Formats: sequence, C-alpha cells, structure tokens
Amino acid sequence: MQERGRPVTINDIAAATGVAASTVSRALSKPGRVSTSTRERIEAAARELDYIPNRQARALTSGRTQTIAVLVSDVTNPFYFGIIRGTHQALKAAGYAQLLIDSEDSAEVETQMLHRMRQSLDGAILAASRLSERALTLLAAEIPLVTINRNVRGVQSVMIDTPSGIVQAVEHLASLGHRDLTYVSGPERSWPNEARWRAMRTAAAKLGLQVRRVGPFAGSRPSGTAAADAVLNTRATACVVFNDLLAIGMLSRLGERGVRLPDDLSIVGCDDIFGADFCHPPLTTLTAPIGQAGRVAVAMLLSRLKGQTPPDAVRRTVVLSTHLTVRESTGPAPAVVGHDGGP
Repeated sequence: MQERGRPVTINDIAAATGVAASTVSRALSKPGRVSTSTRERIEAAARELDYIPNRQARALTSGRTQTIAVLVSDVTNPFYFGIIRGTHQALKAAGYAQLLIDSEDSAEVETQMLHRMRQSLDGAILAASRLSERALTLLAAEIPLVTINRNVRGVQSVMIDTPSGIVQAVEHLASLGHRDLTYVSGPERSWPNEARWRAMRTAAAKLGLQVRRVGPFAGSRPSGTAAADAVLNTRATACVVFNDLLAIGMLSRLGERGVRLPDDLSIVGCDDIFGADFCHPPLTTLTAPIGQAGRVAVAMLLSRLKGQTPPDAVRRTVVLSTHLTVRESTGPAPAVVGHDGGP
C-alpha cells in the first residue's frame, strides 16, 4: 500500500495493475512497445493514483526532458504575453513543461542561455530572435527549434505577416488624403522592423506618396518621447510606428506638446496589444494572431520531435495573416500642416 503523502511511483502503478514495473515504464515512456489493452489499464491506474512523472528519471532513460525553452526579447512587452500564453497552453496539453527565458534583446544572451540549458531541453522556440542568420542556422543544427517572426533558410518558422498589414495601413492613410508619411523605426537588429520598413516604402512608392523613416528607437513606451519629437521635425501628416508600445509612448508626448490627434497627425501602431484600444485616442493598429503563433510554433516543434513528419517533408514556414483595425488615432489629412508642437 502507498504511504500517505509519498509521491506515487511506477512501482505503485505496477502493484495496482499486476504488471512489472518495467512494463509500466515502457507504457508511459514508449507506449508503442506494449499492447493497447495493457497500456490503457496502466494509464487509467496512473490517472486514478494521480501519478506525476519524474522528468529527470524519464530524461535518463529516454534522452528527453519533456521541456521546451521559449525565448522572448523582452518579457515585459505585452506583445509577448499572447505568445507565452499560446505556447504554454499547447505545451501543457502535450505534457511538456515550458522554460521561459528573457533574452534582454541580446543575441549574446540568447546564445549563452541556450547553450547553458541545452542538456535540460528537448527544443526551443525563439520569438523575434536577435541572432544573425548564420548563428541561427548553426544553432538549429545543434538543437531542434522554431522561430517566430524570423525567417531564415533551413530553420522552421512562424511568420506573422505584418508587412501585408503595413500595406493596408499605407492604403488607409492614402485614402484619408495623407501624402507625406514617416515610419518610426524599431530596434536596429530587429528583423521584423526591416521587413515593415521595406513594405511601407514599396507601398508608398506605388501610391506616389512621400515616405521617410526616423530612428531607430527601442520598442518601448519611454522611447516614445524622442520618437514623437523626431516625427514632428519631419512635418509629416501621418506615421506608422514599429509597435504599439512605442506608439502609445508617442501619444503621451504629443499630448504634452499640444498636438491634436488625429486632427494634426495620424498614427498607426502594430500588434494590437492589450491597452491599444483604451489609450487616448484609441490606437489604429495592425491586429495579429499572436496566441495562434505560439500554438502553431509548438505544433511544428513537437511534430518534429515525435518524428511524425519525415525530414524532407517538414513544413518550413507557416504564415499567419494580419489586418488593420481602425480606431481614433487616424483621420483625414490636415489642409495645412499645423503641428508646430507649441512653445
């Protein structure tokens, strides 16, 4: 009989089902090696006894830790909340643990943490990685991984198609009469930042609009002060901003300088984070399936780990669409540019 308060072991399950402990171990770690009826009886007993697998012991016998690292560049950025929640839900449902790592917007931290934790991980999901293409390719040869918002040849990835959303934003601003636009650039080493700038420049050229960019700026709210001042110096009538955090920071600074939104200046953000719809004014922004990106990344990684997909048939890239959500931060272009910024 199991001692009260003691964790349930495979020996307890063996005693309850009348099979050897080695059979219980195979049924729980390599179910294909026991008969269906035996496996089902063992799994039922494990559930009834509230058995919790010992991950360290399992790792010793199977070479797997049932742990996946999820790396984000800034854990305080609300954009990553959806990704973290999506990966957590999908990993929990599959019986995996999630190890969350904040890479502090640093390629060096990414590399150091992954190498340090390598023996404790089955794989990794990298959101908005700051690693170079060569570094990512080399890392992918060492550890199974999937990237989110980073497209490198030979590395599985989930792409949120913000460039197509940027095109929608430019077309929206053009329809409101804006002819002079500015892109507020995010971090210099951000791959999505460059992709968004290219999309905006191409869309503006097709519509005959003038476009420039200012920055780079950190994708954070405090950076909005300098970003707002830079945009006012361009005398553009509208701007598209790298992300919502930076855009929300700009709203505060523009209010301080007496700039009326959207009468004097229109602003479009990116990501539709929590809070974008109740800042002042509510932010027009690109809405992205952020949680879905996390779930899809987990599905791709686990499919590879479980060997369910032949290497030559692995789906390398999944693209998730975005759309423009129009709120009150965009409006018709002013007849005369009047955002002098006060005294």
